[in-house]
Amino acid sequence: MAHALEISESGEVAFASLREPAWHSLGTVFNDEVSTSEMLSLAHLDNWNVHLEDIDLPSRSHKSWYAVTRTNPFDGEHDVLGVVGQRYKTVQNEELFTFGDNLLDGGRWETAGSIKNGTVVFGSLALERETILDKAGVSDQINTYLLVHTSHDGSIAIQASVTPVRVVCQNTLNLALGSRNKGPKQSFKIRHTQSVEGKVMAAREALGLANAYLDEFDTMAAELISKEINDKQFFDLITTLYPKPITDGKGSVTKWENKIDIINSIYTGPTNYMIAGNAWGALNALTERLDWYRNSRGGNGESMAAAASGFDVATNAEKSRILSAVRSLVAA
Repeated sequence: MAHALEISESGEVAFASLREPAWHSLGTVFNDEVSTSEMLSLAHLDNWNVHLEDIDLPSRSHKSWYAVTRTNPFDGEHDVLGVVGQRYKTVQNEELFTFGDNLLDGGRWETAGSIKNGTVVFGSLALERETILDKAGVSDQINTYLLVHTSHDGSIAIQASVTPVRVVCQNTLNLALGSRNKGPKQSFKIRHTQSVEGKVMAAREALGLANAYLDEFDTMAAELISKEINDKQFFDLITTLYPKPITDGKGSVTKWENKIDIINSIYTGPTNYMIAGNAWGALNALTERLDWYRNSRGGNGESMAAAASGFDVATNAEKSRILSAVRSLVAA
């Protein structure tokens, strides 16, 4: 299903209400169960032959640099994906997805693809675990995925991330539940200066087969949905996160008002009205805006979908900032 876009007067873009996980728009979607080799072929990710080529440098250069190249799956030509240093180790797409296979038992490949002209490759595994919040009431469903992705230009490590998604709005809840040194990890990384081989057991241990993170996520979500908040508390929350500008340079006050209006309309709108009035609803209204209502800079839909998929560090950090503010409200 293609995503229809609604563009507001402020230039912000909203994906239409009938949604799928954001990464569906970035890759090939598999409705039937496929093997990893079939997935690679169908998504045009196999036989890229990612390798390093020497770069001619001046004779007085003190470092060696290499071009990362691949065989383009559509025309057979060689593409240069990036420039890296001498410690960089290439990873074939086949290795990345075998790594994903070995991280857990069960689950199936749902989506796979590449973005940014082939420099970033990803795949999503739909897990068998789901969460139902308030079963006797709103029965809010959350599905879980494991996303694996890496880059071929040195910008991203090999990474596996546990990704809960609220079904009714396909809101991606990439949230850091603890401090850097405490609590279960949402993601596990391997640098391109390390070998993927032999890291599977370490990854499984760090992720706890995804269950440790999801156990804490379920506890957190249940706590939030049980915490009632009133309209004033919600307004105070969003204006604490996004204070009104002191001056109106470049229409900043109008932009702020539009942002507040959008958050309020999501909070009581069709994807969120059933959980409005509690902290879980507040969290989802705020994070849903980040996923589905964005400034369309240059009409770059790929970057918007990538951020909503969890591939953007700044967007993930903002979601964690929102969660921290919501939890502070609950604790007050």
